[in-house]
Amino acid sequence: MNRISKASGIATALAVALAVPSAFAQSAEDGIARATERLSAYSNVPVFTAPGEPFDIRACAADKKMLSIPNSSANPFLKGIIERMKAVGEDIGLEVVEWENQGQPSQWVQGFDFAVRNEFHVINLISGISPATVEPQIRAANEAGLKTMTSHFYDPSFEPNPLISSALPIGFNEIGKILANWATVNTDGEAKIALVVSRDVPPTIPLVDGIMSELAENCPNCEIVREINVGVAEWGTKIQPSVQSALQAHPEINLVIPIYDSMSQFVIPALRLAGKLGNVKVATFNGTPFVLDFIQQGYVDMNIGESLDWIAYATIDGHMRDLCDLPVPDKLNVPFYIFDDGNVADAGTPAQFDTGYGDAYVTGFRTLWGLD
Repeated sequence: MNRISKASGIATALAVALAVPSAFAQSAEDGIARATERLSAYSNVPVFTAPGEPFDIRACAADKKMLSIPNSSANPFLKGIIERMKAVGEDIGLEVVEWENQGQPSQWVQGFDFAVRNEFHVINLISGISPATVEPQIRAANEAGLKTMTSHFYDPSFEPNPLISSALPIGFNEIGKILANWATVNTDGEAKIALVVSRDVPPTIPLVDGIMSELAENCPNCEIVREINVGVAEWGTKIQPSVQSALQAHPEINLVIPIYDSMSQFVIPALRLAGKLGNVKVATFNGTPFVLDFIQQGYVDMNIGESLDWIAYATIDGHMRDLCDLPVPDKLNVPFYIFDDGNVADAGTPAQFDTGYGDAYVTGFRTLWGLD
């Protein structure tokens, strides 16, 4: 190689070396811009969209009983939804009963037995119980003339268990993408994440997939430093020490994402004990009131909210349509809304189940059901 060509080669290599960081920076900036734009869709007060044609819900619900079985009664989010379903049920003549349990499959089985013995009409598996774990009980309920339905459980990408009468899925993958985009924007593309999950709950899979795919697209310098997988029945004993250990082992962690916000009651003490409270961001999903209070207190930074009251209305709407052989919506029509320190006061002080989302859904459902 002559001196001229050698010098040219060095210059070319130097230009490439200088261009790579520049291209990487541009890619990161583009990713932050995309993430910011995608978050904007969740920053306005939600609008009600009718999930189906009007019907006489009181005629449908008259003298009917629904047993709601959460994956665990220790989950405040599910407890709140069921309490709101009871209130809506009283208004339309539907008796709603919660099957109290501590997240044990044997207790879910007992719930089915109770529903069959006491001649319920609907069994609602709410957010967490996979029908596959109770298939013999669903068959027995079907034979007894009961309808088993799921709500707030399947992602739209899932194929519902053929034994259930209907399903009201929500966009868990979409939720994961919102969490990832928030992480990208609010760490300037430098998120080092401790991700707290429960892989025993099937919707966790599409939710985590949403986080991973969106980070891959929009945040080349973001990283899941530690995934902490804790079964629902063990949240109270394992989340706190596991998060605390992760924070101590990985001081670069700047964001904790407990994917279901009721996990936050165990994450916050871990942050406090690790001396990280207020320095490490927390972003989560569900909109449970006590976690919205955590935002006001400065412990949590963001919560993707769903009105628990809206969920209650939408769940009863879908289940009553099924009970009366009407077309069932293909999803639980409840929009997502981002709460942070800029708007969380709208949820009340302390926060309420049905505050901060507007009241269009109440008027919408009551009109749809012929109550107003």
